[in-house]
Amino acid sequence: MMKRTLTTLLTLAALFTSLATADEAAKKAFSFDYEGQTYSFATQAERDRFEKKVTGSLYHQIGGKAAVDAAVDLFYTKVLADDKVNFFFDDVNMKRQHSKQKAFLSAAFGSPVPYEGKDMRTAHAQLDLTEAHFAAIAGHLQATLTELKLDQALIDQIMAIAASTKDDVLNQPKAGK
Repeated sequence: MMKRTLTTLLTLAALFTSLATADEAAKKAFSFDYEGQTYSFATQAERDRFEKKVTGSLYHQIGGKAAVDAAVDLFYTKVLADDKVNFFFDDVNMKRQHSKQKAFLSAAFGSPVPYEGKDMRTAHAQLDLTEAHFAAIAGHLQATLTELKLDQALIDQIMAIAASTKDDVLNQPKAGK
């Protein structure tokens, strides 16, 4: 009886091990690694759609996280040197600001990581920003992208995204409303 129970237990253990191994293999088969993150999917078709979306994104085309990090760091060097807008950042934790900007731009450009910060209208509501302020910031973004030698077509896409935030950043009524 004891030998039979031991044999049954060993058989069950082998079965569970093979199921776990098969489950891990299935997860690997439907997973996609991107920038140090592994994304898992229920089917190969879902995985393929995700890969196509991510690798076709503006975020991927400009170079992903490394490119956004470099752009934001250079961008804030320009912004903080500009007396027309730098006073907005006098009491701002710039390390935190860099992180928020990187998260926002990454998501806006198509990163698979969603943006979880404040919406643009709420984030800028108390700043009393003007068209001139927006233009100065947009100019620094354009200069940053040019200095980083991004392709003009990519710069145009990025500047269009920046322009699409203007009404919210300036707390103006949405265009056409």
